[in-house]
Amino acid sequence: RPSEVGMTQLVDDPVKASRGGWIFSTADRDPLANCRDLRELYDTLSPGFTGRCTAPLLIDLKSKTIVSNESSDIVRMLNSATWGRSSDEPAIDLYPSDSSTEIDDTNEWVYRLLNNGVYRCGFSTTQSAYDKASADVREGLNRCETLLSNQDFLCGSQLTEADLRLLPTMLRFDGVYSPLFKAGGTHLRVRDYPNLHAWLKRCWAIDGVKESIDLADANQSYYKQLFPLNPGGIIPSTVTAAELGLE
Repeated sequence: RPSEVGMTQLVDDPVKASRGGWIFSTADRDPLANCRDLRELYDTLSPGFTGRCTAPLLIDLKSKTIVSNESSDIVRMLNSATWGRSSDEPAIDLYPSDSSTEIDDTNEWVYRLLNNGVYRCGFSTTQSAYDKASADVREGLNRCETLLSNQDFLCGSQLTEADLRLLPTMLRFDGVYSPLFKAGGTHLRVRDYPNLHAWLKRCWAIDGVKESIDLADANQSYYKQLFPLNPGGIIPSTVTAAELGLE
């Protein structure tokens, strides 16, 4: 039931966090163990944990165990939940069975070329590695642009998991991945791709989407945390939804 599912919003504060950057605020405290930050919660639920303390993190409060910290798995799990609906009530199915193969294939190249491609650009340590990653990003953007010239969403006329997985990358692209990570070159913008930009506006207009992301916070955290890429610590003016052409 919806009442059995809750969300705790973390604060990105690398100064106060013991590891990983994420802390619990006084307004939105850890409901399980009253931990101060995400590292402490990982240690509580998985003693001796040495990996990266990443979010999102799906937890079973009853068994006090970590279910998953992989966003793609969490999206798939939440999509299969009934959320208290009866069988005859309408729902958005992000992973319809008749499109599952196409969605899986799209997820693969979206992740390889764009979701992961932008990070490979930003953290490249050789010119050849950057050139390959940058070419992949441009390929991914062009592939989206071509695909969306004939349909509203990546896998047809309906919003699916594939669109949801691409959306955060595109919302951050103009403000972070292009200027800071040099993804595809520092000159590229989503607005340079008319069909992709129209898709972004289409997604943004869906009920609940704009409320699910804080664009300023999502952009600023990169400039605050990634010292090697931004040693001066200067946080540029955030690209707003209006400047992205979304409002």
